[in-house]
Amino acid sequence: MNRLAGCIDRGLDVSRDALEQVGQYAQELQAVDATLRPSDVVTTEERREQFLAWQEAWQSSLDPVQQHFAKIMSSFEPGVFVGSEVADFPTDNVDLERGFKGPKGHERRIHGHRHAGVRIVRQGPTLMLALETHVHHAGPFTGDDLRPYRLAGVPQSQQEAVERGKIMRKARSRKKRPALLADLEKRYLDAP
Repeated sequence: MNRLAGCIDRGLDVSRDALEQVGQYAQELQAVDATLRPSDVVTTEERREQFLAWQEAWQSSLDPVQQHFAKIMSSFEPGVFVGSEVADFPTDNVDLERGFKGPKGHERRIHGHRHAGVRIVRQGPTLMLALETHVHHAGPFTGDDLRPYRLAGVPQSQQEAVERGKIMRKARSRKKRPALLADLEKRYLDAP
C-alpha cells in the first residue's frame, strides 16, 4: 500500500502544474457561466458586456486553450443575449433552451433513448403547450379545466409537418418508395 501511495504522490508531483492550470480554467469558465444566467441584480446589457470582456481577453491571450474558449464564445455569441427583460419572452438562447429541457426530458424518459426524437418538431405547437400546462397546474385536470379547449384545433403548421413526416417515412422505406415516387410524379404532372 505504501508503494501505491508513493506512485500516486509522484504522479501528482509530475502533473501538479497542469492540474493548477486546469483549476484556473474551471474558475474562469464558471465566471463566464455566471454571465449567461439571468439575474435580478445584473441587467442583460451588463451580462453581455462581461461576456464580451472575457471573450476579448481570451482572444488576445497567448494561451491556445483560452484562444479556443474565445473561438467557441464567438460562435454562439450572436444568439446568447437576444431577448428582452421587459417582455414575457425568453431572455436569451440559454433561457429558450431551458424551456425545451422539460419536453426533451419527457420524450427521453418515455422512449428510453438519449435523443428526444422528432416528435417535438412535428407536434411541437400543441405538445409544448400541453406539457407546459402540467408544469403550472397542480393535480389532475378536471372537465371544467379542459372545457375552454374543447374546440381547439391543430395548427396548420403542425398538420403540414406531420404530412411531411409521413412522406419522409415512405421515402425511407424500400417497399413504399416506388409508389411514393409514382404518386409525386403524378401530382407534379397534374399540377396546373
